[in-house]
Amino acid sequence: MFILILGAPGSGKGTQGKILAERLGLPKITTGDLIRKAMLDDTPLGLEFKKYYDEGKLVPDSIILGMIKEQLDRPEAKNGAILDGFPRTAAQAELVDKTLAQRGQRLNHILLLDVTEDELIRRMRARAQVEGRTDDSPEAIANRLQIYQRDTAPLIAHYAQRGIVHRVPGTGSVEQIALQIKRIIGR
Repeated sequence: MFILILGAPGSGKGTQGKILAERLGLPKITTGDLIRKAMLDDTPLGLEFKKYYDEGKLVPDSIILGMIKEQLDRPEAKNGAILDGFPRTAAQAELVDKTLAQRGQRLNHILLLDVTEDELIRRMRARAQVEGRTDDSPEAIANRLQIYQRDTAPLIAHYAQRGIVHRVPGTGSVEQIALQIKRIIGR
């Protein structure tokens, strides 16, 4: 089972993706985590990521696409994965669809975490204080939300045509949101 978690930065994708991956026994493929690890390890790719990350800009598709394909090719992703942070554009969605189709698979569910912009900003500012993430500065937050609206929100229409998009209110306790997701997925 392949599940994509969509939502604006700060909507809870990482938290809910982790819960869902553990419950279903599937790997969680998170572009943000992969990028942050590469930066922390000071890999050549990580240094390239840092230029974009510190400004709250999206890393170019060409770099991300190879990284995600590599993750999908891992044996533990053979029967499914939780995708968090990718795809985020129509071009990326086509690549994911094509990659999965080559294996006779497809995205089964798209979970869209709905959170108001005020709440997103509050969460990211709080996260910046706790985690010290440079992509949660006020300027980067504004840029990330603008990019999300421009590039990622249209994915909802792309996937809605297939009838696999499920809107999940992203407010309430972590447990309440996880329970709503469990009802949608059926397990």
